[in-house]
Amino acid sequence: MSAATMISISDRAASELRTLLERKGAGPAQGLRLAVKRGGCAGWQYVMEVGGVEDGDEVLESGGARVIVAADSIQKLNGCEVDYADSLSDAGFRIENPNAARSCGCGTSFETADEPASDLAEAEDCGKS
Repeated sequence: MSAATMISISDRAASELRTLLERKGAGPAQGLRLAVKRGGCAGWQYVMEVGGVEDGDEVLESGGARVIVAADSIQKLNGCEVDYADSLSDAGFRIENPNAARSCGCGTSFETADEPASDLAEAEDCGKS
């Protein structure tokens, strides 16, 4: 599976990511590392951090920005788009995930059709409706 077809990154997200990586002093082998873990109010929680490539990870480079998808998260992130939103109340990277059957109001967690939150460990309350 190629990361180039697995996920996409918007031009705005690539621009913001380049700025973030420069500000953090990230090396040329580092990028925005994406993963999912159990948690959040919908069952699966997105994890985003500046990091390097680990065995089995997929790497996407677009517009001078690097996104690294953790090997254990590839299936749940397949087909996603990384975007960047900047509104009066919030700014940051956003994941548009076609695998999400339901997303939390906070936008940081999701539920898949094949693993509803009721089948996972107790979900957390995000505090938003």
